[in-house]
Amino acid sequence: MSSQHITVSLKDHSYDIHVSDGLLDRAGVIISPLLNRPRTVIITDENVARHQLPRLEKSLQKANIAFDTIVLPAGEATKSFAQMEALLDQLLRLRLERRDKIIAFGGGVIGDLVGFCASIYQRGIGFIQIPTTLLSQVDSSVGGKTGINSPRGKNLIGSFHQPDLVLTDVSTLDSLPKRQLLSGYAEVVKYGLINDPEFFHWLEINGPEIIAGNHNVQTDAILSCCRAKAAVVAEDEKEHGARALLNLGHTFGHALEAEVGYSDHLFHGEAVAIGMVMAFDLSVKMGLCPAEDANQVRDHLEKISLPTRISRSDHPISQVDMTADRLLDHTRHDKKIADGRVTFVLASGLGRAFLSPDVDPEDVKHIFQLALD
Repeated sequence: MSSQHITVSLKDHSYDIHVSDGLLDRAGVIISPLLNRPRTVIITDENVARHQLPRLEKSLQKANIAFDTIVLPAGEATKSFAQMEALLDQLLRLRLERRDKIIAFGGGVIGDLVGFCASIYQRGIGFIQIPTTLLSQVDSSVGGKTGINSPRGKNLIGSFHQPDLVLTDVSTLDSLPKRQLLSGYAEVVKYGLINDPEFFHWLEINGPEIIAGNHNVQTDAILSCCRAKAAVVAEDEKEHGARALLNLGHTFGHALEAEVGYSDHLFHGEAVAIGMVMAFDLSVKMGLCPAEDANQVRDHLEKISLPTRISRSDHPISQVDMTADRLLDHTRHDKKIADGRVTFVLASGLGRAFLSPDVDPEDVKHIFQLALD
């Protein structure tokens, strides 16, 4: 099956996103022309190594590309100073040269960490993204945001460092646990809610097929999301304006993730799902959005089986003791703070998101409390 590709057109560094079923088995042939010498390092995690690594290694061997493989622990805790330092030391011991490229083979955690290491190793080397989760395929692998977490907040240490290529093989989703697939689906929905209500309505019909593993529908969704993100990144690469809209639900979601200590009590996409509902509820409370639109968002996410509130009794997050005051305090470490005020992504309706720096903290606290009750 031939791959479809999208070009991310940037002033100083453009690159292609290839999307196809079975693309991993041809990765070596596609990657080879980009390498200055037939040598690379694969960096992945334990879960991806178990399910997908042999396919990539075989593909590189067929293309006569020499490689080393580094396998890191799975999970959000890997986006840490300790893992970053250890990974950089391993790359140095492997004598990786500045003209080489490394491969980030995994989900958002691996992509963010490896991309950040690539940006600072010998003042910057190239890297290739091969995302293996729905979340990374539709969002984190595209656009050059890289980084690690701090105990004070998510992604607070990082840089913009664009990949040289993104290879997305939808067949890697087949080995993904359903909870991880659902987590990625939240980021898919986000694109519809920001500025594409027709895509949101398409998801209301086709969303169950994405979760059921229909490769054709998954491919269509991934391409739609990547086109949308490529357009936004081309307009605002360093997030000085419109790109911040891609953070719909993330300010609330990051506060939840910080409160659970970036543990498996709450996956990133689950936090975004709850956060998007909160953003719409806040917009309703401020008189900016019809209540029926907020209800439509909540209903769709619940039908797909994503959490929409902190107090959901059948989800691990319900086991964590939280308060609205602590969650509100987490938002004060958000990257979008200007002059001491957090800029929230709000909505005037489905597909009509906008940025607002004028949000009363008491309203935000009320929304957290609403999700806790």
